Amino acid sequence: MYYKTRGYKVFSIANYIFLGILSLLCILPIVHILAVSFSSMAPASSNLVGFWPIGFTTDAYVKTFGNSNFINSLLVSAQRTILATVIGMVLVLVTAFPLSKEDASFRGRSLYTWFLVFTILFSGGLIPSYILVQKLGIMDTIWALILPGALSVWNVILMMNFFRGLPKELEEAAYLDGAGQFKTLMLVYIPLSMPAVATLSLFTMVYHWNAWFDGMIYMSDIKNYPLASLLQTIIVQQDFSKINVDASMLENVSQRTVRAAQIFIGALPILMVYPFLQRFFVKGLVLGAVKE
Repeated sequence: MYYKTRGYKVFSIANYIFLGILSLLCILPIVHILAVSFSSMAPASSNLVGFWPIGFTTDAYVKTFGNSNFINSLLVSAQRTILATVIGMVLVLVTAFPLSKEDASFRGRSLYTWFLVFTILFSGGLIPSYILVQKLGIMDTIWALILPGALSVWNVILMMNFFRGLPKELEEAAYLDGAGQFKTLMLVYIPLSMPAVATLSLFTMVYHWNAWFDGMIYMSDIKNYPLASLLQTIIVQQDFSKINVDASMLENVSQRTVRAAQIFIGALPILMVYPFLQRFFVKGLVLGAVKE
């Protein structure tokens, strides 16, 4: 029987206090941004808003959703995230499955693996990547944001190690039943690897939703900017003209309240996805890490 000692109880209390403080440090900035977005112009511009709105108003959200550039950027980010996640996971699965085999089953496996690892250590650089995208004729298209990073070698390595942790007897049983390589992957490996698939999908979604640099490089028209690139020009570069709001529309809101509303809207989709994938997230990181 396990008995909780006094030292263990003290450690548990200290641990809960530390995690509680850490949680507050993560949550309070979001609460502050939300409060600023619902505050009126004067308190927000004077930095008087804390964690509760002052002069409650929804004008910032009305102006944000009434702006065509912001809506277009939101749709571009949603399209990019969905397409990149689906395409990326398909490529990861079909690449990791053969690389998870033993050398006796797949000759040259080590060579292909080191070829992929080499791309992590060395890359062509920004200028060759830009020239390649330009020569392919996909500038100012959604594919310029998806194809250059469609296959994540890091995700391939994680999925490959996860596949190796699955019992080989399941694969042998599938072969005895007449299943080929593709059918074994679809009906055996992928259903058993859903925690890892969900975890890597979450990684991919977060990356593409927050990526802003490639949008500013490959997109010349503001209408094709993903949301992260648009927010970067507004918040970091302080270029408020990007959202096409004239002076008559800013009588009750300030630039700070509109920016706060846009930041919260931009973070909301990922915040909504995390709770549904949290149970897969933890399990996907642990499974396959220990081998007997």
